Amino acid sequence: MSSNLKKRAVCILSGGMDSTLASYIAKEAGYEIIALHFNYGQRTQNKELEAFRNICEDLQIKEKYEIDIPFFKQIGASALTDDNIAVPTEGVKPGVPITYVPFRNGIFLSIATAIAEKEEAQCLYIGVVEEDSSGYPDCTDSFINKMTSAINQGTKESTKLEIKTPLVHMMKSDIVKKALELNVPLEHTWSCYKEEKEACGVCDSCRLRLNGFKEANAIDPIPYKG
Repeated sequence: MSSNLKKRAVCILSGGMDSTLASYIAKEAGYEIIALHFNYGQRTQNKELEAFRNICEDLQIKEKYEIDIPFFKQIGASALTDDNIAVPTEGVKPGVPITYVPFRNGIFLSIATAIAEKEEAQCLYIGVVEEDSSGYPDCTDSFINKMTSAINQGTKESTKLEIKTPLVHMMKSDIVKKALELNVPLEHTWSCYKEEKEACGVCDSCRLRLNGFKEANAIDPIPYKG
């Protein structure tokens, strides 16, 4: 069967709970997954890469890309990529937090588009969450819609891509419940912004994740400090 007859999706897979669930949803929808992971100088880069590789094994993904984009560290301006900026631990606050990496998802989606065009995929999956997130501007429906328009304008006429965001309007508790329903190996996922051995439990990402498990009446299987 030629590739253009297959349902193929490029899944941006960080190794976190959200992107992992999005990839499982893509599999459930019948897509052959091309997994895409970025090493961009983030504090937990090694742990996220380990999570990505484990999840690819869980999903039996044959084709995967591990892309290094070190310029994010050169740009800085984010607590995730600049060691001189502390990761906030006092709780999720309104507004765009210092953990926001400037235009990260826009750059991720641009690279994913290039891979999708090469691989003759029909869509991109990304685990952005607008409803219950840290307030990142590149995780919204409006942004995704405009990116979809731009990538289809800037690719071959035969390339018609859809960006699928199955989690965008879900709460974290719904994400946990859906992940458990699909038997997602949550023990292989990693969300902490700070630590690679035991999750800190106090960064925004840990707080959102832990609250999701609490509201879903479930136990988070990853290790936490203390």
